Amino acid sequence: MKSLLANIKITVDEKVYLKDPESSEKGQQIIEHGIHLIDELGLEAFTFKKLAERIGTTEATIYRYFESKHKLLIYLISWYWNWLEYRLVFSTTNITSASERLKIAIHILSGKIEDDVNFAHISEVALQRIVVAESAKAYLTKEVDADNKEGFFLSYKRLCKRIADMVREINPDYSYPESLVSTVAESAHYQIFFSKHLPSLTNINGGKQHQLEKFLIDLVFKAISK
Repeated sequence: MKSLLANIKITVDEKVYLKDPESSEKGQQIIEHGIHLIDELGLEAFTFKKLAERIGTTEATIYRYFESKHKLLIYLISWYWNWLEYRLVFSTTNITSASERLKIAIHILSGKIEDDVNFAHISEVALQRIVVAESAKAYLTKEVDADNKEGFFLSYKRLCKRIADMVREINPDYSYPESLVSTVAESAHYQIFFSKHLPSLTNINGGKQHQLEKFLIDLVFKAISK
């Protein structure tokens, strides 16, 4: 099993980047240190100049991989959603009950993240913090329609569709499976953010994911109950 997992590669649509960062050691350094720097500074303060200084390279080198920090953000967010989908598929393969698979999906969306040893150059813990704080900036832009036509959000939509199909399996008559799943996915981010920064807006204490998971399971299964 370990040898099988070692061969897994999370892929991102090639339109997001100019050169695949996974194809070289320098590209992997851009991803590794880009995650940590965005996590430390926030997207607004992050620049390719600062990233180049962190890595010990030139801005021109980074621009050979990504044309802008917006595209780098989309790459990182897409990688995260693809990684969650990989975890979901792996965790539910032998589960016959749609209800149990849906609970696993909610756990993955809301549960505590640990760094995955299969992807040593990526800190999934730091990446989740970026997703919580910055992911909306990937699509709340004037360019969202053009980016969508390019397929930049397919990983997110594919994951939501996979979970929405579980909702349909449980209750084929439920009218809003995609709306429910995307709401849950976004709520997981906002509730984590609120618990850390705006605690009066949530009942989740201090980012305790087990409380968040319980809340989201309650929300989903009450919504789809027949």
